[in-house]
Amino acid sequence: MTELINGKEIAQNLRNELKKQIGILKKDTSNVPGLAVVQVGNVAASSVYVKAKTKNAKEVGIEVIDHHLPEETTQKELLSIVGTLNKQANVDGILVQLPLPKHINEQIILDSIHPDKDADGFHPLNVGKLSIASHNDENLLIPCTPYGCLIMLKGLGVELSGKNAVVVGRSNIVGKPMAQLLLKESCTVTIAHSRTKNIEEVCKKADIIVAAVGRPRMIKGDWIKKGAIVIDVGINRIEIDIDGEKKNKLVGDVNFEDAFKHASAITPVPGGVGPMTIACLLRNTTIAFKNKIK
Repeated sequence: MTELINGKEIAQNLRNELKKQIGILKKDTSNVPGLAVVQVGNVAASSVYVKAKTKNAKEVGIEVIDHHLPEETTQKELLSIVGTLNKQANVDGILVQLPLPKHINEQIILDSIHPDKDADGFHPLNVGKLSIASHNDENLLIPCTPYGCLIMLKGLGVELSGKNAVVVGRSNIVGKPMAQLLLKESCTVTIAHSRTKNIEEVCKKADIIVAAVGRPRMIKGDWIKKGAIVIDVGINRIEIDIDGEKKNKLVGDVNFEDAFKHASAITPVPGGVGPMTIACLLRNTTIAFKNKIK
């Protein structure tokens, strides 16, 4: 029987553990981790994400320092704010909500965040540390979505060592770091992408598939080997017809209904990977605080 991997429940368990850790840290140091959340403009989706991240952070005991800036904020002004946060003693993690307005270079902003306060795990120094680490070090600041995927995989109680893993997607945010994490668990890792030939045949050999390509329902059910584990990172909004009425629906990169018949375990969309991303952001902020007080 196929197991539905409940991201909401696993994320709640992680938040509960972080809340305990932060309670102990507060007792020992009289301080708590601080997360600076920087949003530029009023993109509706960004506002929803920021609200969820802020709410979750406060629930576990993290202090939130909010910076909601107008759309016309210049790159120079934003760099100045990040520079101030880099020096601010009560800030352990800095999150700059993406996307930024078109007149601001996102990579320049992300690179300006101090590596020790890189709550997203995107800074080149942290990416390099992950790449050369011999194992998945608990002290590293790791990109949140792939780390959340790894936590879910480990939670299944399946031996990962020696498994054939296929990561579909090669982004810096998910695909590449996901491959690094699986490699450190001694998986044999293949990265597939839009130019991969016979991609369905590549997927059919996988014991583990992580789909992060950004194409709705791209991974078909018959691409999945019987008993494989499927982690669907995709979040795509599509229009469907229900009784003659057009409605929006969130779907993943995997054709869930068909894949469910083949997989031994699979994440739903929504309610799978999404909640884990936020929980791992809080984890990174807490790790940054711990690293500071060592």
